[in-house]
Amino acid sequence: MYKGTLKQILLITDGCSNSGDDPIAMAALAKEQGISVNVIGVMDEDTIDERGMQEIEGIAMSGGGVSQIVYAKNLSQTVQMVTRKAMTQTLQGVINKELQQILGSDTSMEDLPPEKRGEVMEVVDELGETVSLQVLILVDTSASMKSKLPTVKEALLDLALSLNARIGDNQFSAFVFPGKRQEVEKILDWTPKLESLSSIFPKLSTGGITPTGPAIQEAIPYFKETRNLRSLISDDEQYYEESGR
Repeated sequence: MYKGTLKQILLITDGCSNSGDDPIAMAALAKEQGISVNVIGVMDEDTIDERGMQEIEGIAMSGGGVSQIVYAKNLSQTVQMVTRKAMTQTLQGVINKELQQILGSDTSMEDLPPEKRGEVMEVVDELGETVSLQVLILVDTSASMKSKLPTVKEALLDLALSLNARIGDNQFSAFVFPGKRQEVEKILDWTPKLESLSSIFPKLSTGGITPTGPAIQEAIPYFKETRNLRSLISDDEQYYEESGR
């Protein structure tokens, strides 16, 4: 049974990066490290940016993730759908590898008889509920995102509610780009409580360039810093007990 942690970057942007490294190359680097990169492109009703759409699809494809173009008003259900779909896709990949080890290198889930395939999909669904999940959220805060940020906040809070219904551990973290002082800025450390974003989002300033590549690059090593999460969480609990909160 799969015991690892699913690692996802969830990139929310409205189009073209224009600063720093190529985001498509950076997404490929993330995939090599076992991190899937999922991209949600938030569009205005009257604007379809072909170049932006190509970049969004390219990042997800090279990052082994899922991409979706969406109008701001439909963002909430899309964020949940993309996260879930990416989990299923990753787990299917893991199970396909296991099947190949058992049944030979040419076998995949699609080659199984229908009833066996149904059983395997049940295992995938079950794992989706129980596996540990780390989602690092990258939010584009360039000037054109200003009017969309309140919707992004609501969508992320909905995501937390939806994922908290799972049995498995959830850990969230959030970065914005560009930041106030540097290209990429961490606004939320690893936590099971994504609700903490509520207090941070209203203070975010928007403007400037869109360094999508550097943002993905900065996110990759951050996944390796989570080994001591257990101790962090127990320290946290101790603090709450001592302070009587």
